[in-house]
Formats: sequence, C-alpha cells, structure tokens
Amino acid sequence: MKFIKHMLAAASLAALAATAQATPQAPVSGTDYKTLDKAQSTDAPAGKVEVTEFFWYSCPHCAALDPALEAWVKKQGNAIAFKRVPVMFRPSFVPQQKLYYTLEAMGRLHDLHPKVFNAIHGERKALDSDAAITDYIVAQGVDKAKFLEVYNSFGVQTKAKRAAQLQEGYKIDGVPTLAIDGRYMTSPSIVGAGMGGNQPEPALHAAALQVASFLVDKAAKEQAAKK
Repeated sequence: MKFIKHMLAAASLAALAATAQATPQAPVSGTDYKTLDKAQSTDAPAGKVEVTEFFWYSCPHCAALDPALEAWVKKQGNAIAFKRVPVMFRPSFVPQQKLYYTLEAMGRLHDLHPKVFNAIHGERKALDSDAAITDYIVAQGVDKAKFLEVYNSFGVQTKAKRAAQLQEGYKIDGVPTLAIDGRYMTSPSIVGAGMGGNQPEPALHAAALQVASFLVDKAAKEQAAKK
C-alpha cells in the first residue's frame, strides 16, 4: 500500500512539473496569444485595462473555465475593467444572449450566472429557448413579469446586437476567448496549441490566465508610455 501511495505521489509531482514546464513563461504573439490587425475601441476607465470574455452558456469549456476566471478577475482588482460578451454563432444562440443581458440588467449575475452554467452542464437542462429559460429563471425565485419585461426590452435587444458586432470585430471563431485592451486575444485553445500534446483542461486554464496576466501588464505599460 505504501508503495502504491509513493507511486501516486510521484506521478502527481511529475504531472505538476510537466504542467509548470508547459506553462508559457514568456508569451509570444502568434503562439500564446494573437495580436489584432485592427485594434477595437474599449470602454475601460482611464488607468484600467479592459478584459473581455467571449463565451456561450452551452459551451462546456466556458463552464469549466468560469470558476478559475472569476478568481483571476478578483485577483486583478482595480487593474482591469472586466466584461463578458455572449456570442451568437447561430440564431439559436440569441435566447442565451438575452438571458445574460437580462440578468445583468436585473443585478442577478453574481448569483444566477454560475447557476445557469450548472443547470446546463450539471443538471443537463436545455436552456436554449425563451420558454425554457423563463421557466428556469422563475424557478429560481425571479418574478416572471419583471423578467420578461427586461428580457424582451429594447435595451437587451440592443446589447445583443452590439455583442454580435463585437464578435465580428474581434473575429471570434471559438469560445472561451479573452480579449485584452482591444488588441490582444488568448484562450485555452490558443495556448494549448503552443504547449503541444494533450494537456489537461485545468493546465490550459492556468496557462491562458497566465498569458492574460502578461497581456494586462503589457497593455498597462503601453498605456502609460502614451501619457
């Protein structure tokens, strides 16, 4: 039994060492992140770097990244202005776009955003239609009339259209993707291609967020140099 425990411990240490070696220490454009040919405008206040996550509620990789991303955002503190943009690769994505912006407008993202991920990927609920989404949100104790008023509002529809414009501007072809300062983009899949081999998803998340930290620092220095 002791031999087996020692073997398992050694295997765990080896896996951690491999992950550490695979994590990009000096991120390179074109390998660990992409640099946009045309920078996009940002809304971040002066002195902050805008970080945008492009995501889709039904994406299992977005759901898996979310806890680590939340922790990373908190760690950045006042250095960044963080926002999410729900993508629309097909018209069927629109209900979930409207869901996100409705929760945002109602001030319920903090508690219901992670629950939506869990409902879809943990409880296997198909929250991909207006009716299914409404039934689920009402079951969470949200007033149906108030939810539908916001869900069908002009403001939410406008934000959904704006999300599509941002998606096009950044040329998003997969999620989750992180955009930094309107110029740089990275993701678990981007860094994974550079790391080589079949890396475990937590290692890809750690690597992508490390690259994101590097890009936030890089963007902050570039902003300061322009002053």
